Amino acid sequence: MTDNQEVRVRFAPSPTGPLHIGGVRTALYNYLFARQHNGKFLLRIEDTDQTRFVPGAQDYIIESLRWCSILPDEGVSVGGDYGPYVQSERKEIYVQYAQQLLDNDRAYYAFDTAEELEAERERLHTEKGETFQYDAAHRNGMKNSLSMSPKEVTEWLGSGRPYVIRFKMPENVELTIFDMIRGEVKVNTSTLDDKVLFKSDGMPTYHLANIVDDHLMKITHVIRGEEWLPSMPLHVMLYKAFGWEDTMPQFAHLPLLLKPDGNGKLSKRDGDRLGFPVFPLRWPMDLTKEEIASGYRENGYYPEAFINMLALLGWNSGTEKEIFSMDELVEAFSMERVSKSGAKFNPEKAQWFNHEYLIARSDEQIAKESVPFLHGKENLYEPAILVKICGLVKDRLHFVKDIWEQVNFFFEAPVDYEEKAVKKRWKEETPSQMAELCAVLEKLEDFSTEMCEATVKEWVTVKEYNPGNIFNVIRLCLVGASKGPGVFDIMSILGKGEVLSRITAATGKISIVA
Repeated sequence: MTDNQEVRVRFAPSPTGPLHIGGVRTALYNYLFARQHNGKFLLRIEDTDQTRFVPGAQDYIIESLRWCSILPDEGVSVGGDYGPYVQSERKEIYVQYAQQLLDNDRAYYAFDTAEELEAERERLHTEKGETFQYDAAHRNGMKNSLSMSPKEVTEWLGSGRPYVIRFKMPENVELTIFDMIRGEVKVNTSTLDDKVLFKSDGMPTYHLANIVDDHLMKITHVIRGEEWLPSMPLHVMLYKAFGWEDTMPQFAHLPLLLKPDGNGKLSKRDGDRLGFPVFPLRWPMDLTKEEIASGYRENGYYPEAFINMLALLGWNSGTEKEIFSMDELVEAFSMERVSKSGAKFNPEKAQWFNHEYLIARSDEQIAKESVPFLHGKENLYEPAILVKICGLVKDRLHFVKDIWEQVNFFFEAPVDYEEKAVKKRWKEETPSQMAELCAVLEKLEDFSTEMCEATVKEWVTVKEYNPGNIFNVIRLCLVGASKGPGVFDIMSILGKGEVLSRITAATGKISIVA
């Protein structure tokens, strides 16, 4: 690309199922690169493989990117000057360019059946111990327009029988290709086969369609997954065959997302086995389907946390900083700091990111988000008190959806008591101590956190009781367990009447079993 050329990148998923988080990361890196260079980010749907097309997958892709705030400037659902942006709607365009390659002797018709190809594989393996590859060494011995007479080719094409169009890979050309992440990649074309460019169903393969589309849509940088690295030499040769070397984009192949143990590519099965999502949204979105795969959105992740986590899987800023807003990612991102090696996915780290974003939110926002998870009991408190409750417990949460476990005792008195805490804290003298405490608290008119704390501590000091044990017994009576925020905060929120009631009830129940 020239210095004054607008940066244009694309994310081009196939609608063959839900969008894997590795695909979301690819979209994110494209988006960050485009924003950093004041360029354009395109969304294109590559549905040339109609046998694997899954209804609803395209809508899923669009909704996933929307949830992540990875919004295209151009493409599917947005429009633009270079559409259509769905490959199945561009078939006539590909026919034209396939014909151009045929006319220039850079491609040829191949009429071999699947059975004939398999027979040749078996023959080579049996007779010579070789692996068959449809290439310069074998093409003239196969059934194609290079080995057949023009008359035979014309008759075959007119018969309506199936055929494919293959790229005519040049022999023994040394290719040196530059990848923005991996540096120089050297390949000899004699190691490459004659890939199919047009299939018998009348659809182009990915190889032809993506090269033509990238050229016509003026893509300047192709940023995609590592799995496409072996295809880069073919794609470069296609650019050369079309005479498009001067407008050929720069390539960058991103590292794989690996299983938590680092052994192999992260898959849905890993998520199912270890209990974490590998898709941004639930799939399918239609809950009438039998098998449903969980998504980060439905698991309670904030999209900002999800994106922040993904950005650091394969890239680092070169600093100790881990929390980045989208604007900060745009500013800090660079291809030079994208790793060549795969990045291990860490489910616990993903939860940590969400926790960090959760505690950074205001108490008011957490209270608002908590309402669906409070089982209709949120009206037991005034809004300001509910906000205070949420503020007291939010640092214990990874997800707002789990808040009930941390706050249930504010809304419901305990009906049983943690056995381990009872054994550790409940002494012979505890019932009389709790009776004394109730008498002290009964006299309080100000039941604020500060007054409760001062009063209880003064009583403990005067009586020379063990403060640690007393405070934990109070918590056990009010909560039913050894959990929760500061015990004096709990007392203040519950109020004097409820505190006295719970201490009295606990004393009666625990004394019977202790």
